[in-house]
Amino acid sequence: MHLVPAERADRRTIDGHRVCDAVAAIGEPGHVRTWADRFSLLADPRRLALLLALHRAGPLAVSDLAVATGMKDPAVSQALRLLRTAGVVEGNKDGRVVRYRVTDGPVAELLEHCSSDEHRTSDGG
Repeated sequence: MHLVPAERADRRTIDGHRVCDAVAAIGEPGHVRTWADRFSLLADPRRLALLLALHRAGPLAVSDLAVATGMKDPAVSQALRLLRTAGVVEGNKDGRVVRYRVTDGPVAELLEHCSSDEHRTSDGG
């Protein structure tokens, strides 16, 4: 029980070695908070739809994302502002057009799994 914090060391356990494994798996609170924040961004279906579109189709402008997702331009802009502030997407200006792309590697990996699962489900596999 060497990984259990001192303030919890006096508590009874059933499988002490597994408790240590669980503590190691959880890791630092800051790491858990970072993932919780990422998941909260992905928990909104509209933001997730935007991210999936950007991940699969590449850089897209607000108006194109609005057409692809069925959202209104202002709603897309607001969602992208939140995602940009969180460091998940980045906009690159090309003249008067800004095209957005996914820049957060761990989120991109999650989106890849979402896309893969969707294709497996729809293919029956």
